[in-house]
Amino acid sequence: MEWGYESAAVRRHRVGGERREGPADAPPPEREAPEQEPLVDACGGRGGARTRKRSPGGSGGASRGAGTGLSEARAALGLALYLLALRTLVQLSLQQLVLRGATGRHGEFDARQARDYLEHITSIGPRTTGSPENEILTVHYLLEQIKLIEVQSNSRHKISVDVQRPTGSFSIDFLGGFTSYYDNITNVVVKLEPREGAQHAILANCHFDSVANSPGASDDAVSCSVMLEVLRVLSTSSEALHHAIVFLFNGAEENVLQASHGFITQHPWASLIRAFINLEAAGVGGKELVFQTGPENPWLVQAYVSAAKHPFASVVAQEVFQSGIIPSDTDFRIYRDFGNIPGIDLAFIENGYIYHTKYDTADRILTDSIQRAGDNILAVLKYLATSDILASSSKYQHGNMVFFDVLGLFVIAYPSRIGSIINYMVVMAVVLYLGKKLLQPKHNTDNYRKDFLCGLGITLISWFTSLVTVLIIAVFISLIGQSLSWYNHFYVSVCLYGSAAVAKIIFIHTLAKRFYYMNASDQYLGEVFFDISLFVHCGFLVTLTYQGLCSAFISAVWVAFPLLTKLCVHKDFKLHGAQGKFIAVYLLGMFIPYLYALYLIWAVFEMFTPILGRSGSEIPPDVVLASILAGCTMILSSYFINFIYLAKSTKKTMLTLTLMCTITFLLVCSGTFFPYSSSPANPKPKRVFLQHMTRTFHDVEGNVVKRDSGIWINGFDYTGMSHVTPHIPEINDSIRAHCEENAPLCGFPWYLPVHFLIRKNWYLPAPEVSPRNPAHFRLISKEQTPWDSTKLTFEATGPSHMSFYVRAHKGSTLSQWSLGNGTPVTSKGGDYFVFYSHGLQASAWQFWIEVQVSEEHPEGMVTVAIAAHYLSGDDKRSSQLDALKEKFPDWTFPSAWVCTYNLFVF
Repeated sequence: MEWGYESAAVRRHRVGGERREGPADAPPPEREAPEQEPLVDACGGRGGARTRKRSPGGSGGASRGAGTGLSEARAALGLALYLLALRTLVQLSLQQLVLRGATGRHGEFDARQARDYLEHITSIGPRTTGSPENEILTVHYLLEQIKLIEVQSNSRHKISVDVQRPTGSFSIDFLGGFTSYYDNITNVVVKLEPREGAQHAILANCHFDSVANSPGASDDAVSCSVMLEVLRVLSTSSEALHHAIVFLFNGAEENVLQASHGFITQHPWASLIRAFINLEAAGVGGKELVFQTGPENPWLVQAYVSAAKHPFASVVAQEVFQSGIIPSDTDFRIYRDFGNIPGIDLAFIENGYIYHTKYDTADRILTDSIQRAGDNILAVLKYLATSDILASSSKYQHGNMVFFDVLGLFVIAYPSRIGSIINYMVVMAVVLYLGKKLLQPKHNTDNYRKDFLCGLGITLISWFTSLVTVLIIAVFISLIGQSLSWYNHFYVSVCLYGSAAVAKIIFIHTLAKRFYYMNASDQYLGEVFFDISLFVHCGFLVTLTYQGLCSAFISAVWVAFPLLTKLCVHKDFKLHGAQGKFIAVYLLGMFIPYLYALYLIWAVFEMFTPILGRSGSEIPPDVVLASILAGCTMILSSYFINFIYLAKSTKKTMLTLTLMCTITFLLVCSGTFFPYSSSPANPKPKRVFLQHMTRTFHDVEGNVVKRDSGIWINGFDYTGMSHVTPHIPEINDSIRAHCEENAPLCGFPWYLPVHFLIRKNWYLPAPEVSPRNPAHFRLISKEQTPWDSTKLTFEATGPSHMSFYVRAHKGSTLSQWSLGNGTPVTSKGGDYFVFYSHGLQASAWQFWIEVQVSEEHPEGMVTVAIAAHYLSGDDKRSSQLDALKEKFPDWTFPSAWVCTYNLFVF
């Protein structure tokens, strides 16, 4: 098999010369255009010996080599059907949740029993930390079920139960950085161990609390239900365990990971933990994805690979999640950062549109989803609890793992160092392949080098202009107020941005084909542009491998398989051109990279599309989605660009794509596609937060200088209230909230420090609120320290959720405080944010801050504020809040509660 070949342009002229010198009736091997004056090279300089003239046959070029050019209609339809078939395979693999149904036999996970647990937990209703639903009813139900399981357990096992009520504090850099303080929150901890005890344990973690106003079926009641059933199956098994399994049902994860911190830093069983499995959710049902492992500890990945019955895992998801671009976090971070324990993080990712809403109900989670999660967790826990590695896991802490599943059938995993070797071997193969062409004597490869470099420039220009085009469209759509038109109709984005991106790429290459590569053969151009795509993907492979990213395996796949395919079809392509056999073998060779790319692209859109509907008012979602679609188009088009040069024409394809984009654009601009849906089967609601609040501002003397009340309204997406105003006219731009420049966080009661993501909010005047359990905040003492700073000690009492804010005045700095690790942590924007919560029967919260003052100011040293959030009970509601909430259309999800805000200057 040939690795190199003589430049087609050189061969063309050589053959032409022989034809002129030989017998007149000798049949020419190629059709040649008449000899012309050399064309000035489009990339600078002249075209050398090669002559170029556009063929009268159309835009396909003059010389067709062995073939006659691909039919445009057949090529476009064939590629579209090919991608559609691959997408169908991906969809079928995703719908196949379990390979074997639940049998309900002894010793196996029974999804029906887990569903019964799930329905009982969700029937309690929303379970916010500090509420009776969370602290009493759910805890009582869990203890009741654990007691029943203990009665049925095998005598080989011992079950111990503990209800932990930890108090603590920590700082975290999530959401721009803030500090968390918790008091008397609840953990239900169960230890299953051999009768004679165990020195090492594996931890399984879920959380039974939920966000306000959501039943929290997927997040995370279903995980706790799975864990209860796993506990039942393991405890009744006659198979002995070598190590203990600790089941942590934590009651304050939605309070930014507080309960897991309380367990891992304070519980006596925490010292036994050698590894953990965390069960989470970013969507509702479907497959649970392993999206984080480690840090390092490749043996844990191997354990999952060996044990999981229905594997679904990706190191790509891990590196994307840990990059911080997804505004979310899990208990994984706490166990990793505060416990130095390796683990596996799993989460349901489908249908994130109803995550954290009233629609997150038990009936929306398929029984097969519960079965597959239970099968996997049971198998992995059993594997780890009987493993010899767990006891000496620290010895196996080395390096990272490349891991990915193949359509959910099995997982491929290997050490990252092996991955780097494989990647560089693939790179060397490309170097040999391209080197034969680029590094031959100059008279053989001069035109090829020039065409390769110019083709590379044309490809990059086509990608860049494609990205610019879709961004221009996205910005325009955003400016006219039609963002998120695709939120309820995803394929609108494909028709609008995807078709524009593909059309621009084809357009640029068609121009190059017509006006630069005018007289080059189709075969020659097909070779050149295949090599260019190979070179680009090889460049990505080198970059990702050099950066130490395990995701580089994707680029390796996108280099190795196309290269092997090219070597297989090279001879047939050279002899016969782009005929049926070549196309069939070519597309078959691209099957694996394109199938896996579509598999990953599905995951990207499954996760990011719902997130863009709750990412705040500052990030234009159309710009983000258009960029992602443009990137996907570049990847998917890379090895199909050569078909543009092999085809006779591209006019009809460009016309079709342009027409599709134009029609979709006009429909979007006219508001045809409404972003939200209240469909019972598939709701996609707009999220709105309503806080009925009373604000009180005090000066440095303690006098009230301002007091107002109203309903503070935050829309969690880019469209703000534009779609709501026609239904509720009083919510319009005339009541836009104004920032109180001298107050921390603009003088509003932010529940979490997301103020930098949501700058557009509304403030509708309303009567004062009067909670039965009002918040009280006072300065206990003010004293000078020996090191010339001022120590302010405060006391606060109030509801289960409060937020404390501090702003240091000019000339003042916070040097220490009694929170976190003692070092004050600023949030994004420079203010200090403390998130506080407590369970039932918590004592008064006392804490101090220390202020270093370099110069005295009459307006004081610091401004502090405390916001009290009433998320449960009677204090949560007001008549005005209920009345406004009722006005919201059914395609919204208004989450409402009462709060107060008090500001003081010291």
